[in-house]
Parts: sequence; structure tokens; C-alpha cells
Amino acid sequence: MASTESEFTSIEICAGAGGQAIGLHRAGFRHLALVEIDKHARETLRRNIETRPDWAWELRHCDLRHSDVTDFEPLETISRDGVPLQPGELDLLAGGVPCPPFSHAGKQLGRDDERDLFPRMLYLVEKLRPRAVMIENVRGILDPKFEDYRDYIRARLAGGSYREVDGTVVTDEGMDYRVCHWGLLEASNFGVPQLRPRAILVAIREDVLKDVKYEWPTSTHEEPFSVAEALKASMEARYAAHYGGVREQQARDALEKWHRKASERHAELRAKGSAGIAPTLVGGSKKHGGADLGPSRAKAAWKQLGVSGLGVANDAETAEKKNSADRDLFGADGPMLTVEQAAIIQGFPHDWIFDGGKTAQYRQVGNAFPPPVAEAVGRSIMEVLKAARERDAQQS
Repeated sequence: MASTESEFTSIEICAGAGGQAIGLHRAGFRHLALVEIDKHARETLRRNIETRPDWAWELRHCDLRHSDVTDFEPLETISRDGVPLQPGELDLLAGGVPCPPFSHAGKQLGRDDERDLFPRMLYLVEKLRPRAVMIENVRGILDPKFEDYRDYIRARLAGGSYREVDGTVVTDEGMDYRVCHWGLLEASNFGVPQLRPRAILVAIREDVLKDVKYEWPTSTHEEPFSVAEALKASMEARYAAHYGGVREQQARDALEKWHRKASERHAELRAKGSAGIAPTLVGGSKKHGGADLGPSRAKAAWKQLGVSGLGVANDAETAEKKNSADRDLFGADGPMLTVEQAAIIQGFPHDWIFDGGKTAQYRQVGNAFPPPVAEAVGRSIMEVLKAARERDAQQS
């Protein structure tokens, strides 16, 4: 797998339902492996790769066998056309490592949290020596309380000193990477109708970067995309299922009421200088109940957008079987979102397939990295890799 091949290859850990994978694929990367521990998310990845013509390369080459990243040894298991992957050949190692260790909604235990996978990510960097590294996490990782931990990550990649938990100062020679940027990107600046700031680290190997300048992504949307516009077509389709029946007028009235309320709330918030978008979707924990749209504050914000946040609606087929229209569409607080609509709020393609029951599907959506943001970061990395490849080809 020589670096002169036309494809730019990637491996992604903690791939989830494919939010980051979709964005990186759109940016031009081709996935050699997607590693994910959740069985429903793994099946989501498999089903989409097998049914989407534009993912034909992944159908031939993408390894989906691995579930636990702590057991993932790519140099022993990943190959292409029978040729084992060698250190330095991979273009991009990416991953949205678990956010609970740094989330404002949790205890923020950082390195003391057993779910912290930054050390494993750095281990894989050391083994694979990819040309570029992309790590996504919640904004809490950038809080002052985690400064020492960020110093540790930078030192492991680029060399430098950091303070251990016991106060001792440790110096690491690094792995010859340059941390090009570690900052926040707000999803609403990239066409996602949701409040979702993400902390992104981009590092590129020094011998790749050389004289090429890395450019941090800039906003692709001057104005935020409203929930009213994002969900308009799907809401119309849901209510239209009742046209021609005894509830037609009720459906038309409910649709008009929802769209008016969502549009007015968007305009109201924009007039106050706010983004006028949806609150952050949360995937929730397997330890806590079924799917809903988050804590009380989030539910209140959804209610102002004409949406009930007390649960997630059934898909059309299930709704008909369970006769759940009163709950799903005609509740006092407005319609509940379907999994498909939650995915729209996250920026997924409208036809992306999610595996599992409703709660399992919603958790995949709520925990995802919005594809448009991943695409923007992927393109910023791709520009460097292309420029470096052209430079090296001219010099050879």
C-alpha cells in the first residue's frame, strides 16, 4: 500500500453509527477499518456499506471485524488485497473517543475515568505512524481543569513536558507530529440545525507537513439552518399519512401549528442574537431508561420549537401497528421526533440506515459526530495531504 496510490486511506476508532465516517468519506478518505463496540452501531455501518453504491470501495476493503479498540492491533490484522498494512502507510487515524470523562453533564473524571481512550488512541498513533491524526471530543476537554492532560497529549504527539497527577513534571520526546490546531467547532456553522460544539484535535506528521500550511475549517453557512426548515419535508410526510382519512383536518392543523411555532421561535431567537437552533441531542446511557430529547432544559427548548421532548416517535409502520398517532403526532406539546428526524438534526443523510430498536437507534444518533463538521475537518486535512503528495512527487 504505497503512498502514491490514488486513495487516501483512514482508520477510525469509536466509529459509532458512522457520523464521522460519512464526513471523512465525503472529504475523500476511504476507510480501511471502522472499529466500534456497540453491536447495533456495527450493524448500522455494515448495512450501509453493503447497500450504498458510493461506498463500494469500503465494501471491498473496509474491515468491520473489530469491536473493542483496546484489543485492536491494526498492523497484525489490517491488510489490503492481501498486503499487510505497514507503519507510516496510513493517511489518517481518526476517532471520536468517549466523551463522558470530559463532559459537563458527567463527573469530569478525565484520566481517572475508565472510559478514557486517549491513551489507546496515542498507542495506535505510535504503532501506525499515520500521516495525520484527528481526535474529536466534547468541549469539556478544553476546560482549564484538563490543561495538564492536554499537555500530556500534546507532549506524546509533538514532544514537550507535562505535569502528572502527583505533581511531577515529565518530559516526552514525542512522536514527531505537529499539533496544528486543537479548538472548538460549532456544528451550526456547518449547516447543522443544532447547538453542538465539538473539540477537535488535528495533528500532522512533521515529515508530511514540512512547508505546507494547515488551515483550520471556517464556517460554511453564514446563517444557521432552522429546525423549521430542516424538518419541514419530513413533518409534512408524517402528517400527510393521515390525509384522506377522518383525521385529515386535524393533521393539517397540527402541521400548520408546528411549522408556525418553530418558525416564530427561530425568528425570535435570531432577533435576540441567538442561533435559533435545536438544543444538543443526547444519546443517553444504556443504564438509564429509554430515549428522550434530554434533560428538562432541553425539553423546554424543544417545546418552544413545537416539539415534544418526552420521548421519540415510532416509525410510520410501528405507529400504525401500535396506533400511537395521539402520542407521536397529536400530543399537546406537539409532535415527537422520529429517529429519522433526529438524524436530520445531526446532519446524517436522509436515507442512512440505523440498526436495532427505536431506543438503540436513537442512542446511535444522539451520540454521533455531525457528518458536515467531520467533512469540513476532513477536507482541511485532505488539503495538506494532497499538497504534500504533489510536493513529494515533484521532488522524486
